[in-house]
Amino acid sequence: MVVQQGQVIQLEVTGQAHDGAGVGKYEGFTIFVPLAVPGETVKVQIELVKKNYARGKLLEILAAHPDRTEPTCPIYEECGGCQVQHLSYEAQLTYKRQQVIDHFARIGGLDEVPIRPVLGMKEPWRYRNKAQVPFGRRQGKVVAGFYAPGTHQIIDMDSCLIQHETNDEAIAKVKALADELDIPIYDEAKHTGVLRHVMVRVGFQTGEMMIVLVTNGEALPRRDELVKRLVEAFPRLTSLIQNINPKRTNVILGKKNKVLWGKSVIHDTIGEVKFAISPHSFYQVNPSQTKVLYDQVLRYAALTGEETVIDAYCGIGTIALYLAKHAKQVYGVEIVSEAIRDAKANAKLNGIKHVHFEVGAAETVMPRWLSQGIQPDVIVVDPPRKGCDPVLLKTVAGMGPERLVYVSCNSSTLARDAKILQELGYHVQEVQPVDMFPQTGHVECCALFVRKDNNQ
Repeated sequence: MVVQQGQVIQLEVTGQAHDGAGVGKYEGFTIFVPLAVPGETVKVQIELVKKNYARGKLLEILAAHPDRTEPTCPIYEECGGCQVQHLSYEAQLTYKRQQVIDHFARIGGLDEVPIRPVLGMKEPWRYRNKAQVPFGRRQGKVVAGFYAPGTHQIIDMDSCLIQHETNDEAIAKVKALADELDIPIYDEAKHTGVLRHVMVRVGFQTGEMMIVLVTNGEALPRRDELVKRLVEAFPRLTSLIQNINPKRTNVILGKKNKVLWGKSVIHDTIGEVKFAISPHSFYQVNPSQTKVLYDQVLRYAALTGEETVIDAYCGIGTIALYLAKHAKQVYGVEIVSEAIRDAKANAKLNGIKHVHFEVGAAETVMPRWLSQGIQPDVIVVDPPRKGCDPVLLKTVAGMGPERLVYVSCNSSTLARDAKILQELGYHVQEVQPVDMFPQTGHVECCALFVRKDNNQ
């Protein structure tokens, strides 16, 4: 091996990985260094050696980049929640755009696609409407916070600067009450104890608040006292729920919810559309940037009010309902039955009647719709990080929409799918990145594909 664990080396940082870590070559061998910035010279201690790469700890910055800044969060270097707080916000946006450009060139073979500057936030802090925080005990004290990178060691925190202040207050209150009331805290290694996680959701527009206590089984000692104290502490509390997750798993939520106080959902709005949000609902965590993203979807869809639109990963109906007032008819398909139930409820909540939601795999449902005479002018896809199944991409192309709007939380799988769509007759016209997650290495993208016979 070129390097060994524990070895200290000097490194020129030349690039940046998808997680924000700096990347350099040492005698031709790739080294990843969290907190290092391209253009810097750094001293690094090797911590992990693999066959094709190594990972090192930043010991000293010998020549700093002008875009480096002092992280605002006091536990930034320990906590795994953010990855690029050490970059100025302008530099974060530049890095994220470059990441998209690199993925389209390297993975998609599409180095001439226009990648627009990233749409960022005026105030890139306190933007998250949802916190999911593991609880534990250390030296007899209740701790709650995010995991250190690559571990299940909880970094105790009093405040998270990318969370809405209400989320911080609720986590702190539950932590204090769990200590005071001596509620057994979950031990992941032994699979014992009760309180595993606390989830907090807040409606930015409505002010409604939900607290979800995730427990290892049905029992919740001192439940009545805990409920009383939380209700007293938070006048805007709308929903207090116990989620029961008895499995030995890394999945946070179990399947069963029990309302301890108030309602089973909270509400929030995106633009003029109101949504009911349950513990399991997928709802974008940055509401102000969600509107920016959905407005971009609307621009790319170029709706006049006469179009038929299909949303192929519709979830609880957020994009489908956001587009509905601009379209003649909207169809949504989603494989998760609970999400479709929520989508139908959200349509009813908004009095939107020209939408149709159906449970099933999009590649199965959409051809049936086509056989029934449903011909989409626009298809929208917003898949999970793994991207679209090739069968779905063939199905989309086979339906022949004039436009395809692809929303992606992973530009590498977007680039891969763009290459497939090119082969299927759809040209990627441009990509608009949106910064949904400031201070982190993640970037959302909205891409417009146009049928090639319409583009000549």
